[in-house]
Amino acid sequence: MLADVETVLRHIQPIDPEWICRAELRQASLTKPPGSLGRLEEVANRVVAIQRSLTPTVEHACIVIFAADHGVTAEGVAPYPSAVTGQMVANLLAGGAGVNALARVARADVHVVDIGVASDLGAASGVHQRRVAPGTKNMAREPAMTRQQAETALAIGLEMGRDVIAAGTDMIGLGEMGIGNSTAASAVTAALTGLPVSSVTGRGTGADDAMLAHKVRVIEQALQQHQPDPADAFDVLSKVGGFELAGLAGVVLAAAAGRRVVVTDGFIATAAAALAVRLCPAANEYLFAAHRSPEPGHAALLAMTEQEPLLDLRMRLGEGTGAALAFVVIRAAVAAFTEMATFASAGVSNRSDLPDAV
Repeated sequence: MLADVETVLRHIQPIDPEWICRAELRQASLTKPPGSLGRLEEVANRVVAIQRSLTPTVEHACIVIFAADHGVTAEGVAPYPSAVTGQMVANLLAGGAGVNALARVARADVHVVDIGVASDLGAASGVHQRRVAPGTKNMAREPAMTRQQAETALAIGLEMGRDVIAAGTDMIGLGEMGIGNSTAASAVTAALTGLPVSSVTGRGTGADDAMLAHKVRVIEQALQQHQPDPADAFDVLSKVGGFELAGLAGVVLAAAAGRRVVVTDGFIATAAAALAVRLCPAANEYLFAAHRSPEPGHAALLAMTEQEPLLDLRMRLGEGTGAALAFVVIRAAVAAFTEMATFASAGVSNRSDLPDAV
């Protein structure tokens, strides 16, 4: 299993700056003042470099949502019971969740993967059944999972990433579902960055002040007890992570190896992307941060992965909702790059064409 991951890592290459230069040259030839489309130009240039094409396409998009439960909810760190995870997965499959609505606007497919839901989903139609275990262990008492489980979950993500790429997907969004996953993401963030737990832990699904303070203490206890190695993503995952974080990290690595655009959602999806970047620093060049989450740990993860969010709408739902909105922005950037006329084709004088007197 680990050998397969190492093979993928060897296939991930940094973006070639020559392709950025080619994109910048075309931008300079388009009928607009230089830089007038702001960050849309930067976005398009990076898509060009990712795909190594001056006619990039991002029309075929999907959101891969990994669902899993967390044993740490037994400590009372979330206002909802674990049963809600399974209920929300059913809502996703029925098309009634927030991400379903936004994905329809963005013309994006939604794939739901049960990688560790505690509830029995029965014969739920449309779910990818890849359950590693019915939720992680309680990180406050014991490691969240074994290292082998962490490797298996990441390999499932690799497989899902490869499958959607083989189906013709150009752009992949990351989504998640699971009660307690903001606790795991906060623990992962603190472990990777070395920042105090209190500075990277937020209210998640709506914790009040007392619950938030308790959540911080639980995470501090888990980190103190297990001492995850920040240089070892699998060690962090196995001790304080979640199956959905591992799966999403695998998707990021598969997408980077396949030269596809990857769009992170908010805090939890970015924690997964940060684990992928810790495994392979070059993977960050394939990432686009959809939006800025109000969760305090998100800023630390954005700094770590060197990402500037495309949107800031105070969203905190998760599920991949931010990724769906960002798809529209990225498509707009690419459309401007590929469909605008050049000064030459439109017969418009560029600044360099104007007489000196003018």
